[in-house]
Amino acid sequence: MTFILDTEVLHERVGSAKLIRASELLRAAAHPIRLDILDALGRRERLCNRDLEAMLGIEQAILSQHLTLMRDEGLLICTKEGKYTYWQLKRPEFMRIVGCLENCCDTL
Repeated sequence: MTFILDTEVLHERVGSAKLIRASELLRAAAHPIRLDILDALGRRERLCNRDLEAMLGIEQAILSQHLTLMRDEGLLICTKEGKYTYWQLKRPEFMRIVGCLENCCDTL
């Protein structure tokens, strides 16, 4: 049996700019609390700060830091309604990565 080796590397297949942006998004998500936030938002259309605090059992200040970082990196968007800020995924396709993590963790 003969295998043909594909020598084209990832940045050649998707482009350097996309690869750099992907690495920035991965870096922004690369924290257990941020992955929990993404998972929670991926299961619902949107959540407010208060809901996320209760779900994750973390303080508002810590939650706010994580949400702000992910918003600034383009993973989340927020809208204000009265005294509440609602968060939702800006890139729902990113949930495929979270799903892959969930499925591969058994073998890590």
